[in-house]
Order: sequence, then structure tokens, then C-alpha cells
Amino acid sequence: MIREQRRRKKRRKIGLLVFLVLLLLIAIGTFIVINVFTVEHVVVEGNELYSPEQIQNMVLNDEYSWNSLYVDLKYRFLDVGDVPFVDTMEISLDDPHTVRISVYEKGILGSFYIDTLGQYAYFDKDGFVVETSSDVIEGVPKITGISCDTVVLYEKLPLENEAILNRLLSLTQILKKYDLSPENIHYDSAENPVLIYGSIEVVVGSDDYLTQKIARLSAILPQLSGLSGTLHLDTWTPDTTDIVFDRSDL
Repeated sequence: MIREQRRRKKRRKIGLLVFLVLLLLIAIGTFIVINVFTVEHVVVEGNELYSPEQIQNMVLNDEYSWNSLYVDLKYRFLDVGDVPFVDTMEISLDDPHTVRISVYEKGILGSFYIDTLGQYAYFDKDGFVVETSSDVIEGVPKITGISCDTVVLYEKLPLENEAILNRLLSLTQILKKYDLSPENIHYDSAENPVLIYGSIEVVVGSDDYLTQKIARLSAILPQLSGLSGTLHLDTWTPDTTDIVFDRSDL
């Protein structure tokens, strides 16, 4: 009987000790979560269309977002949600105080204004419509002179002439490569592109030697800053290398 009582007391002491240890561990864990995992720095990368502040506000969007561990765990199970022109975002921790947001934007090369929608249709390098919006995105050229009356999201641009679409995609990709995206790309009556950079118009002509023409444009355009006129790349060939600029501000 006495031995049984001693065993019960011993088990109670062990149980109480285990409970206190668990309570202490919970308290320590809570202290660490609250006082160590605090958001002090936010690193945003991959963003061009949105500012770092806009991206930060999209991610840290509730009353518990001051806690970096909460933010990390939250986006392991949830998406940020649909953000126009953004394919996805990845959220991770560099350290207990630093949240890193990696932004993967949709590869937009140009846009058509669709009258029936009252919106712009933005397309990617393969000619697929990746977004429709009334927002005008800086650095994305507007395409005019080619008829595009209607579009379907995530389907290819329904241009009647497939050859013109292929030429457009080739041109916009080369311009993107050289960081020379104009405000507008206008196709003239001969279905040849004219690039518009403010008060400068660049007549490209046919697709012959297109890459070489754009390479020369990248060297010439900075020299035309503050001027108005028309730059003629349409006459350039490897044998006829003179490029004429007709000034209109004289």
C-alpha cells in the first residue's frame, strides 16, 4: 500500500515535470515566434510593371503580416491571388527578419486596342493573349495599322494574315532584346512597320536584314534625343549602309 502511494506520487511528480517542461518549451517557442520572426526588410525581385511597394502591399496584406514566419507559412498553402500581368509570386525567408518576394511577370511584347472590349489585349512572344485590361503599361508598344477586332484570352491573336503576325512577333522580340520598345508600332499601307519614339519615326521597311537594322538603330537613336524627324532604315542593306535622317524641326 505504501509502495503504491509512493509510485503514484512519483508518477504525479514526473507528470507535473513533463507538463512544466512542455509549458516552458511552448513559452520559449512563443517568445521566439513573436520577438524573433519580425518583418524588418522586404526584398522584391523580378518586378517591372509594379513598384516594390505595390508588390509588398499585395503580399503583406493582413494584420499578422508583421510576423515573417506567419507570412512564410501562409504562402506555403495560399497563393497571392490573381494579379494582372503577373504569372506567379514566390515568397521565402532569407532570415527571420527578411522576406523575399520573387515576381514572375507575364512576358508581354505588345498590345492591340480592341474597340469591342474597350480594352487593350496584351500578347506574348508566341502571339497569345495573356491579359486584357484598360490599363496602359509603359514600355509596351501599341500596335496600329493591323486589324484585330476581337480576341480570346489565352488564345492566339486572330489576325487574318499569319505572315504579318509572325513578322510582328519577330520584330517585337528583337526590339525587346535591344531594349528599344517604341511607344507605337504602326503598319503602313504596304504592311511595313514604322516605329514611333516620341517625335522620332523610324521607317523599318521590309524584314530583310531586320536584326542588323535594329542593331544600328540602337546606336543611332540616342544621338537623336531632342530632335524631330524620320529615320530611314528601309534603304539600309549590307551594300548600301547610309542611313538618312530627315529632320522636321528645322
